[in-house]
This record gives sequence, structure tokens and C-alpha cells, in this order.
Amino acid sequence: QVPLVESGGGSVQAGGSLRLSCAASGRTERTSAMGWFRQAPGKEREFVRGIRWSGAITYVANSVKGRSTISADNSKNTVYLQMNSLKSDDTAVYYCAAASFHYCTGYGCAQEKAYDYWGQGTQVTVFS
Repeated sequence: QVPLVESGGGSVQAGGSLRLSCAASGRTERTSAMGWFRQAPGKEREFVRGIRWSGAITYVANSVKGRSTISADNSKNTVYLQMNSLKSDDTAVYYCAAASFHYCTGYGCAQEKAYDYWGQGTQVTVFS
């Protein structure tokens, strides 16, 4: 098991920034990749960004490319998603996920089926 706890969500004005955190526990050494997804009201969950604990980026969604970064702190077993220049379209519940039983590469890491554990999510609301 790899319990995941997201934090850092909230309400932010359009153009602002937020940093989301995902704290992992349990058998993190068996985790091959971490990912951030989001689900807006009435829409399907979509991939945002992914990373390995080594710091290697697995994949980036076009919708956030250039205004977001992802990082991993092995000492804290925590993955961060920095979102800048936020827009109303970024309003969603953001989920952290861990891939333990599968090894994904490239676009494969943008697929939900690559991930085995999920957090409860943290709400991000962007207002204008």
C-alpha cells in the first residue's frame, strides 16, 4: 500500500499560483512513477503532470505546459505540483497517483490505468 495525501488546494484569483503537495507513505521504494490528475465538474479525470522519484519527468499535458512544474523530494516522500498563471479552466479536484505494479513510459504515464494508488484529492478553485 502507498497511501497518498494531497494538500495545498484552495481558492485563487485568475493569474495567481498554487503549489500542491502529495505526501506518500508506505512502500514508496516500489513506486516507479507519480502523477497528478484533475477532474473538473462534469468532466472526466485528466492527466496533468508526471514524475519519477529520480526527478525525471514522465509526461506533461499540453494544457499546463509552460505554466506548471513538478518536483519530487525523496527525503520527504513528497511530490509537488506548481501551477502558475491559473485560469478558470484549471478549477478542478486535483488527485495524486502512484504507479507501483506497472512501469510506464512517455504517454503511457498519462493514462489512469498506469497508476495503482490514488489520493482523496484537493480542490482548486480559480475565480476571476
